[in-house]
Amino acid sequence: MRLTLAEPKYLKESIAIISELVNEAKLRISREGIELVAMDPANVAMVIFKLLPTAFTEYDIEKPADIAINLTNLRQILRRASPADMLSLELEGNKLKVQLRSASTRTFSLPLIETEDKEQKVPELAFPVNIETDSALLNEAISDADIVSESVSMTAEPGKLTLQAEGDLNTAAIEIKESNSSKIIAREKVKAKYSIEYLKKMMEGSKLSDKAVMQFNKDYPLKLTYSTVDKVMLAFILAPRVDTD
Repeated sequence: MRLTLAEPKYLKESIAIISELVNEAKLRISREGIELVAMDPANVAMVIFKLLPTAFTEYDIEKPADIAINLTNLRQILRRASPADMLSLELEGNKLKVQLRSASTRTFSLPLIETEDKEQKVPELAFPVNIETDSALLNEAISDADIVSESVSMTAEPGKLTLQAEGDLNTAAIEIKESNSSKIIAREKVKAKYSIEYLKKMMEGSKLSDKAVMQFNKDYPLKLTYSTVDKVMLAFILAPRVDTD
């Protein structure tokens, strides 16, 4: 196996984002690309990642391989990659070799680890709400809500998305209307609440795409997707916060 990326950021940024939620994970490397599906330790969020073969300048695989690695350690190595580097991945025995080549050649070896052999399956979810908006706009809205609360309520209705946060004293309300930068599909009025702490980690996906696609339903998981055509897809599924009163 030998894989080479001319644009390291797709792997570098993805692993940096995923490692904020998941410490250890299994990468499936096949002719379809590099894939990862993992749950965070608290079982609140799922990460779905795919780096397509078309993102690589060299994609040579004899047979599919599942490799389990410590993502924090991999992130530390990938942080050393600059935009000018060619990044190569190879399997050597029970180690993953990461090579960065530009004016110099730097080689790192990362040991493979043992993980539970439990395969994570992506749940089948149906959503009445589909919102595509600028990543920066969504980032600002969640940052505004973060000032006053640990959770945010999202209300979607035809042509409009409203985010509301309530603290002990302060409140925040952010309204995003359908426009050239925001497409809002909502058949009816739908409201749900989610953790801002998790959303802030997920919204780092804006480093991969200028657009974010958000789907949700009443008291139902939220799905947030960032993708770059023919390169990368990073999606998250977040459990709702349900009011018990």
